[in-house]
This record gives sequence, C-alpha cells and structure tokens, in this order.
Amino acid sequence: MKLFSSLVITLATVAALVTAGTLPAFAAGKSIILATTTSTQDSGLLDYLIPVFEKETGYFVKTIAVGSGQAIAMGEKGEADVLLVHSPEAEAKFMKTGSGMERRLVMHNDFVLVGPAKDPARVKGSHTTVEALKKIAHSGALFVSRGDNSGTHAKEKGLWKGAGINQAGQKWYQETGLGMGQTLSVAAEKHGYTLTDRATYLALKKTLGLQILLEGDAKLLNIYHVIEINPAKWPKVNAAGGKAFADFMVSRKGQGMIGKFGVEKFGAPLFFPDAGKKPESLGL
Repeated sequence: MKLFSSLVITLATVAALVTAGTLPAFAAGKSIILATTTSTQDSGLLDYLIPVFEKETGYFVKTIAVGSGQAIAMGEKGEADVLLVHSPEAEAKFMKTGSGMERRLVMHNDFVLVGPAKDPARVKGSHTTVEALKKIAHSGALFVSRGDNSGTHAKEKGLWKGAGINQAGQKWYQETGLGMGQTLSVAAEKHGYTLTDRATYLALKKTLGLQILLEGDAKLLNIYHVIEINPAKWPKVNAAGGKAFADFMVSRKGQGMIGKFGVEKFGAPLFFPDAGKKPESLGL
C-alpha cells in the first residue's frame, strides 16, 4: 500500500512539473528546438533524417518549420537551439550580432520558376531569370509570392531587383504570407507563376498541375547552412543538443543520407551534400 502511494505521489509530482514547464534538467536537456525553413519539412527531408538522429543520440527534436527569416528571428531571441536555413545574407547578419556560435555549410539544391501549362507570359524558352521575370511583369500574368520574409522570398525579391522591376503593389503580384507548399497550392489554384525550391515542388508535383518553366540559371542556387545558437548570449539554449544536431547534419552519415534522399522516388537527389566545401566553390 505504501509502495502504491509513493508511486502516485511520484507521478503527481512529474505531472505538476510538466504543467509548470519545469521538467528536471536531465529530461529538458534531451529536447532540441530546431527552427528551419518550410522546404526541409515540406520536401520530407526532416522526416527522413530526424528519426535516425534521435535514435543515435537519444535527443528529441521539436521542429518549427517557418520561413528562414522567422527561423532566424527565433534564433535572435534565443527561442531555438539550432537553425537550418537558406538565406545567406540574413545568416551573415545574424552571425555578426553574436547570436550564432558556428555556421556550417550543409547542402544545396536550386530554385525553379514554375507556372501553368498554358504559360500566358510565355516564360518557357527564356534564357535567364531576368528575361522570364520581365515577361511576367510586362504581360501582367499573375505571380504568387510567399511574402513571408523566408529565404525563398528574399531570393525572389533579389531577382526582381536584379531585373529592374518594382513588383510590390502591382495588381498581378500577390503575396500569400504562407510556406512553400501552401504557396504552390495557391499558385496552382489561381494558375499563376511562383518561385520555389526544387525539392518542395517535386514532392508535391502530382497535386499541383504546375510545370517547371525556367531552371538552371546560376542565380537560382539555393544553399543551406546549419547554425548553432550562442549560449554565451542565450544561456538557456540547449547548446549541447544544438551542436549534436549540427554535427549530425555535416557528418558522413548525415551527408550520405542527404545525398540519397529522393533518388528512389524521383531518380535524382533533392538535395546535394556540401559539408566541408568552401562556399566559393558553390558561387557564394
């Protein structure tokens, strides 16, 4: 009877700690908050990688998939333990503030410009992204933007600027404020054009009815880094857990898995492993 009472008290105590958000350090220390871009989630890459990482290390990963801009903002507030993002300029600024402890190259894929099969702006056959965007703007054909301060959105804005086009506020330019998968769905529903990472597009292609109309431009390179949050600035972050995840992403095993992801289903990898390479070799 005493044993039963003791068990009840123990369980009640644990329940109270959970409710109060004050789990013992040994439990809290095994949980990692990963803030990342939606493309790593929508493509299925994290569903493929994280279970292996968790099994090998004993850590539990809580993934928050938002735009890279939002993920970096979480890092700036110490609300994440590690970042996996693809917005190089914003990442560089983040590191300069001292919020990041280490930033490592993980992988790349590319962006593609997709649109309806009828291609009202006659984008297909364009030789450059600049040429394609000018055709969309001059024709007034609908372009659907994420508009969410993500890495994809940052890339897109840079491309419009490079084309000498002020797209903001134009009737043909619509922002969703949503992630990549949802933005692709909106573009498909409205028969519009959009910029997307190749991995998310291929993962959802069967449900969209959109076609790749421009690819291969060097300006469409899409590079991902993993960043550990600096515990000197944010003492409450799980620095050990963040480092363990970052180490896994650039490890031989992690890189091998990244290189194989998508091959069986699509006949080619959706991401290309880059750990240990110099950024300059990718055109950065």
